[in-house]
Amino acid sequence: MNKDQVAGRVEEAKGKIKEVAGKVTGSDKLQTEGVVDQAAGKVQKTYGDVKEKTKDALEGNPDKT
Repeated sequence: MNKDQVAGRVEEAKGKIKEVAGKVTGSDKLQTEGVVDQAAGKVQKTYGDVKEKTKDALEGNPDKT
């Protein structure tokens, strides 16, 4: 697991918390920020996944790809 995968998952979690907090408080702005943060986290996590798979393939670890 690389730093992009971890950071992406953290960002997704923060986004989910913001989204729920926005729903609870009735704040459309906070809810929208949460959705955007989740999307950004997914993108970063996916980038990390691709990076990890590429690294594994280059190192000759086909079992991990």
